Amino acid sequence: MDLQVVQAYLFGDVKYIDLLALAMLIDILTGIGRACKEKRLRSRTALFGYFRKIGVFGIIIAANIIDIILNLNGAVAMATVLFYICNEILSIVENCAQLGLNIPSVIVDKLQVIKEKDDEK
Repeated sequence: MDLQVVQAYLFGDVKYIDLLALAMLIDILTGIGRACKEKRLRSRTALFGYFRKIGVFGIIIAANIIDIILNLNGAVAMATVLFYICNEILSIVENCAQLGLNIPSVIVDKLQVIKEKDDEK
C-alpha cells in the first residue's frame, strides 16, 4: 500500500498538517526547557503530554472521516487543524514567557487571564 494513499485517506488534503507537527515539536522543546528551568521535569507528565499530542492526530483523522462521509471538502479537518495550531502557538508563547523571553505585555496579560480562568475550572 502506498504511503501517500494512506496519508490521503487519514488526513485528506489538509495543507497545514506539517505546520501543526512543527508547532507541536517547538511546543515540546519549549515545554521541556520550561520544566527544566522550573525544576519540574517529570517523565510521566511529559509522556502524558506526548500521548495528548498523538490524540490530536486521532481527532484530525476523525474530522477527515466526517468530511468524507458528509462530503464537506475538508472543512471540518481544516478547522480542526487550525484550532490545534492556534492552541500550540498559545502554548509556545506561554512557555517562552515562562522562560523569560521578551513577550509583549498585552499578550502576557491575556495569558494571565486565560490561566486564571483555567484555574477556576
